[in-house]
Amino acid sequence: MHRSRVYAVLIDTPREQVAGATDFWSAALGVQARPLPDEPQFISLPGATDGVRLALQAVDDAPRYHVDIESDDPEAELERLVALGAELVQRWQECRILRAPGGHLLCVLPVESDQALFDATAKTWA
Repeated sequence: MHRSRVYAVLIDTPREQVAGATDFWSAALGVQARPLPDEPQFISLPGATDGVRLALQAVDDAPRYHVDIESDDPEAELERLVALGAELVQRWQECRILRAPGGHLLCVLPVESDQALFDATAKTWA
């Protein structure tokens, strides 16, 4: 048995367009963008959503959105999603990158949010 929840929605933005996209999303959502010092490819938009993190990610690829799912057992969550039809694309650091049926990317990672929030909102899987 393990638990998981949607942790974040990422606005993947070509690296050369991140500054303009950051200005746009910050103004559009009425929040102050905050670069993450330890992970410079991410720019957080705190306060834009309730309980789910919203951030921009600089990528060397086409613009898109993707979902991050956090789990107290990322390997079990990976297996569950693969059994549902997702395909493992690659691993990057502690992240498992998958492609869902329909072609959308998603990532499975260890719990990143506040433990109390995770405990209150995560779904339990057998």
